[in-house]
Amino acid sequence: MHGEYKVPGGKLVVVDVEVEDGALRHVRVAGDFFLEPDEALDAVNRALEGAPADTDAAGLAARIDAGLPEGTVMYGLTSEGVGVAVRRALAHATDWTDYDWQLVHDGPQSPALHMALDEVLTAEVAAGRRPPTLRVWEWAAPAVIIGSFQSLRNEVDPEGAARHGVAVVRRISGGGAMFVEPGNTITYSLSVPEALVQGLSFQDSYAYLDDWVLGALGDMGIRAWYQPLNDIATDQGKIAGAAQKRVVGPGGGPGAVLHHVTMSYDIDADKMVEVLRIGREKLSDKGIRSAKKRVDPLRRQTGLPREAVIARMVESFRARYGLTAGKATDEELALARELARTKFGSEQWTARVP
Repeated sequence: MHGEYKVPGGKLVVVDVEVEDGALRHVRVAGDFFLEPDEALDAVNRALEGAPADTDAAGLAARIDAGLPEGTVMYGLTSEGVGVAVRRALAHATDWTDYDWQLVHDGPQSPALHMALDEVLTAEVAAGRRPPTLRVWEWAAPAVIIGSFQSLRNEVDPEGAARHGVAVVRRISGGGAMFVEPGNTITYSLSVPEALVQGLSFQDSYAYLDDWVLGALGDMGIRAWYQPLNDIATDQGKIAGAAQKRVVGPGGGPGAVLHHVTMSYDIDADKMVEVLRIGREKLSDKGIRSAKKRVDPLRRQTGLPREAVIARMVESFRARYGLTAGKATDEELALARELARTKFGSEQWTARVP
């Protein structure tokens, strides 16, 4: 069995392993990481040899740490990363480059239709009728998107939303509320087969699916990192938030994962705090005094037009994994429009947690 895992912010770890009588055998770890002294690699292999095959990534990491020579230095590598690579091998996980990725980047669409397209396209990936997809959103109207489990009244000031013409929609994924305006926001979705994140914990899957965009930001001169559970941060502050939803495949079979990210290219902070109810407790948890300081826009950090930032992100993805231009099919759009009308545009869904 073969497994690969790129350590977030680090290097690629490759593991080849067999299982005999419920234990790991013939373990071989490789990769483009740096490790000193040389014999530390043999120590890693020995530490994993004979481990019960059901040992989780943390348990495998503990075995590695206990077996490393004193003074071992890892660069671009972590014991946890090796453990994850082993779990991915045992789960027969796939890699990004195993797929023919499709880009969907259509014109501006309503907030409710965006919610519906996420659900429809991810279900189509789960059913095997659509290739893994990167969808870049264009917004037709300002909106607040609340998480699947958030209280509507606790998150949104209805008077502020009405005054500023801001639509309120609820997405199918968890997480917190996002304030978006056309031209000020960069949003994208990844609809991927579940096999791509096999062997990863829920938290690790966020870091794994965010890694490409960290590289894209780095190419634009922004040092960014994944901040658990679902933020992308820089020295200047948070620039993006992610959310996920797992979709079961037909008949309960292998499914797909929706991973979507909203990035602040620019932000009208005064309007945001009039529309969102941002509590003092949330702000104090971040160690800051003002909601306006919580998000640092990409416009200031890059100095690039929004369209240029998106183009560079798309090209970075294409260079890593390959990407062909596509579109939502007529059938997918029809399904999404109906879902936008009956579900995401309905008061019943939006206020399902009052």
